[in-house]
Amino acid sequence: MNENRKTSIIILTYNNLTYNKSCVDSIRKYTAENTYEIIVVDNNSTDGTREWLKDQKDIVVILNDENVGFPKGCNIGIAASEKDNDILLLNNDTVVTPRWLDNLKTCLYSDDKVGATASITNNCSNYQSISVPYNDINNMIAFADANNVSNPEKWEEKTRLVAFCMIIKRNVLNNIGIMDERFTPGNFEDDDLCMRIIESGYKLMLCNDSFIHHFGSSSFNKDHSKFNELLTTNSKKFEDKWGFNSNLCSTLKFDVIQRINEPKEKQFNILEFDCGLGATLVKLKYMYPNVEIYGLETNEYVARIGGKVLELITEDFEVNYSMNFKKDKNNFFDYIILGNRLQLSKDPWTLLNGVKRFLKPGGYVIATIPNLMHYSVIKELLRGSFMYSENSILNRNSNKFFTLVDIYKIFQECGYTNPFVFHYFNELTQEDDKLLNSVCSIVGAEMKGHFLAYEYVAKFQKNVIECGD
Repeated sequence: MNENRKTSIIILTYNNLTYNKSCVDSIRKYTAENTYEIIVVDNNSTDGTREWLKDQKDIVVILNDENVGFPKGCNIGIAASEKDNDILLLNNDTVVTPRWLDNLKTCLYSDDKVGATASITNNCSNYQSISVPYNDINNMIAFADANNVSNPEKWEEKTRLVAFCMIIKRNVLNNIGIMDERFTPGNFEDDDLCMRIIESGYKLMLCNDSFIHHFGSSSFNKDHSKFNELLTTNSKKFEDKWGFNSNLCSTLKFDVIQRINEPKEKQFNILEFDCGLGATLVKLKYMYPNVEIYGLETNEYVARIGGKVLELITEDFEVNYSMNFKKDKNNFFDYIILGNRLQLSKDPWTLLNGVKRFLKPGGYVIATIPNLMHYSVIKELLRGSFMYSENSILNRNSNKFFTLVDIYKIFQECGYTNPFVFHYFNELTQEDDKLLNSVCSIVGAEMKGHFLAYEYVAKFQKNVIECGD
C-alpha cells in the first residue's frame, strides 16, 4: 500500500458552469501537482460547460450525448482513469481546501483495513456536516486551513459515507466492483457501495481533519417533489437488494449518546440492543477511544454487515436470557443500551431483571420510551383512536406502554437505583395548548408537564453492592 499512489478525481457535471469552474480551480490551487488527474464526465450540459471543458488542457473530458445519471457517469469516469490510481468521487458543487486530499490519503493508508475515507463539510446528510463560523465563501479558506491539520484522533469510523467527496482504494474497488447502475439516476448508490466495502472486510472513515465547502445538491434538489420520489424509489431498491433500510440502520441515537458521560480515556464496555449497523456504537468508540463495543441485532440481513463493524450476536436475548459472546459477559458491561426494547417486550420485568445479570455493579441501563400520556396520544384517544394513527409516537409493534410514573415504578420493582429520566419535548400549537389546558382543568395544572414530553430516556443504575448471580 502506498499513500503516494496517484488519485483520479472524478467529477460529474450537468450545467452549473459557475460551480464547475470554482470546483476545478480549487483543485488546481490546493492539490499538489502530479499527484492527481481530473476526469470530468459531462451529462449533456447546455449552459456552456461543455465548451469550457474543451478548453481545459489538464482535464480528461468525456462528453455524453445524454444525461446518463450519477452511477453510470461515475463508472464511465472510473473506466477512463489510470488503472492503478485510487478513485475519488467529488461533487461539482464543492470547493476544496488546503491539504484536503493529503489528509484523506493519510487516513486511507493508515491501516490496510481502511477501504474508503470522506471529508466533512458545511452541508451534508449522514452527520458529515459541521457548524461553520463563516457566512461568505471568501472567508471559508482560513477556517479550513486551521481545521485541516492531520490528526489521527479526528478519524471517525462510520457505517456509511455520503460520496460528495469520498476516496476509495483502487484495490478495494477492484475487489468489490464499480457503482451499481440500478440506482440511476442517483441516490443510494453510495450506500450500496459502502455496504459492499464493509462486507469485504474494510472500514469506512470520516476525516474530521479534511474540510471542504459544499454548496449542496445543485442538480437533484431543483425539483423537490421529483427528488423525494426518487429517494423513495431508490430506498426501496436498496432494501430489495440488502434487506434493510440504510438510513434507519445507521441513525445516530443522540438521545442515548448524551446520557453517557465518562472521562475520554476511560476503559469501559457498552452493549446495545437492536444496534443496527452499529452507527451509535462506533460514534461512542470515536468519543471514547478505549471503550469496547458489543451489539445485539436479530435482523440477519443487518447483522451480516454490522458483524463486520463490531462483535455482535443475533440470538434474541428474550428467548433464554443469555448472551453467546466469545467470552462470558456476566457482570461485564458498564452500559447496556436497551433502546426501545422495553415497550416491545412481552415481559419487560423479566427483561430488566435478565439484563441486570450482565451489568457490572454500578453499571447503567439506558432505555428510550415514548410517553403514553403525550398530548398527541390523548388527542387521538378523545377522537376514538389509539395507536394506529400514521403520526403516532407509539409503535404498533409495542406490547407495553408507559407513563413517567410507570417508568420509575418498573425500574424500582426490578431493583435498579439512582434514577435519571430525561424528558424530550416538542412545540405545542395554540390549538393543542388549549386542549391541554382543558384537560388540566380536570386533572390539575401540575400535570401539564406529563402531557408535554413525547419521549423519556431512562437511565438507571445497578446497585453498587449487588453481586449478580
